[in-house]
Amino acid sequence: MRLDALAAISQQLLDRCRAQGATQAEVSCSEDHGLSVNVRMGEVETVESTRDRGIAVTVYFGQRKGSASTADLRAGSLEATVDQACAIARFTEDDAAAGLADAALMARPGTGGRFPEFDSWHPWSLDADRAVDLALACEAAGRDADARIGNSDGASVSTARSLSVYANTHGFVGAERGSHHSIGCALIAGQGEAMQRDGWYSIALAEADLESPQAIGRQAAQRTLARLDPRPIPTGSYPVLFRSDVARSLVGHLLGAVSGGALYRRASFLLDSAGTQLFPDWFSIVERPFLTRGFRSAAFDAEGVATRDSALVEAGVLQRYVLGSYSARKLGLQTTANAGGVHNLQIASNAGDLDAMLRDMGTGLLVTELMGQGVNAVTGDYSRGAGGFWVENGEIVHPVDGITIAGNLKQMFANIAAVGSDVDPRSHVRTGSILVGRMTVAGGE
Repeated sequence: MRLDALAAISQQLLDRCRAQGATQAEVSCSEDHGLSVNVRMGEVETVESTRDRGIAVTVYFGQRKGSASTADLRAGSLEATVDQACAIARFTEDDAAAGLADAALMARPGTGGRFPEFDSWHPWSLDADRAVDLALACEAAGRDADARIGNSDGASVSTARSLSVYANTHGFVGAERGSHHSIGCALIAGQGEAMQRDGWYSIALAEADLESPQAIGRQAAQRTLARLDPRPIPTGSYPVLFRSDVARSLVGHLLGAVSGGALYRRASFLLDSAGTQLFPDWFSIVERPFLTRGFRSAAFDAEGVATRDSALVEAGVLQRYVLGSYSARKLGLQTTANAGGVHNLQIASNAGDLDAMLRDMGTGLLVTELMGQGVNAVTGDYSRGAGGFWVENGEIVHPVDGITIAGNLKQMFANIAAVGSDVDPRSHVRTGSILVGRMTVAGGE
C-alpha cells in the first residue's frame, strides 16, 4: 500500500512537470526505516531509530536539466520542488548527453503489473531492548573467549527496511522494497604497544540468514588473538594471497576503472580497454541481477533500464564497460543498465578453499587487512598498507602488520594465479580469495 502511495505521488509530480513545459522528467521517491544499537564493555553506548523520506525530481527542457528534492509530502512543498527544478533547467546550458534513458530499453513488469522482488523483503520485528541484548551477547561471547582479550571496540546490531519508486515520462513506474540486517563485533587483545584489534560481522537480507551473535563474537575473538605477536618479514617480491573479504577490493578497483564517469573524464588506467585481454584466459566475471536474495538484485537500474545477465570479463577479456545512459552517450555507446551500480558480480573460481590455496602458494603473504588509499586511478599504480600472515611451505607461520604491498593493477590483474572457492557471501561482489603471482612487499626488516 505504501509503495502504491509513492507511485501515485510520482505520477502527480510527473504530470506537473509536463504542465510546466518539461519535455522529459523523472521522479525518485524513497522511505527508509531503521534501528541500530552499539554497546561497548557491557554498556549501551547508542540506540538510534531512523525514519527518512526523500523525493527527487529531475526535469529536462530539451537538453537542459534541472533537479530539486524535498522530504515534505505536503502538496505545496511538492509543487515548489517541481517549480524549483524547472527554474534551474531554464537557466542551465544545453548538454548533448542529457535526458532519460531510451524508452525502448525500459523494463517491463510481469503479471499483475509488478516487477519481481527476488526474495529481498524480510523485515525484522526487532525492538531496542532485544537489539541491545543481542549486541551484549555478541560482545560477551568474544570478551569471554580468552583472558588476553582485555578491551573492546564494541558490538553493534542494526536492521533497516526501505521502499522506493522510480518513475519517468516514458510511462515507466518501478517499485522496489528491501531489508538489510547486520551484527558485528570488534575486540582488542594484548597490552600496551603489543595490542591488536580485529573483528567479525554478519550481514543478510533476512534475519534467519545471520550468524548467531555468539558465533560472531567467538570468530571476532579468534581473529583478534591470531594477530598477536606480529613479526617483520624481509622486503622482497612475493606471491600475495588476498583473503576473500579483502579480495573484492581488487574487483572494486576494476569497476572504478571501467565506470563511465572515469572513462569519459579520461581518468582511468583502462581507457579504450574493452575487448582487450586483462586477465588470464580462465578468469571471468558475470553480472547476475536476478539472484534470489542477492544484495543487489533488481529487474531495472536507477533509470528504469531492464537489467540482464551479462559478462563483464570472459576468458580474461574485458567485454564491456559499466555505464548509465549519460556516460554511455558521452562515450558514443549504449547504457549497460548500470545506472546506480552493478547488480551482483560472480567471479569464477579455479582453486580450492583457503587452506588449499595456502598450500599451492607455498611461501608468501596472506593479506587479511588493507589500509590507506594508495591507488592511482589514472596510472593503476597500487601501494597500500596491509596486515596479515607470513606463510611458509603452505602453512601460516606468524602474523605481520605495518607492511606495504605495491604493484600496478594492470600487471596484478594479468598475474592473478588463482581464485578460491571460499566465497565471502557478505557482499554483492561474490569472490573467493585471489592469489596474485608476485608483488613488492616492504616488510619492515
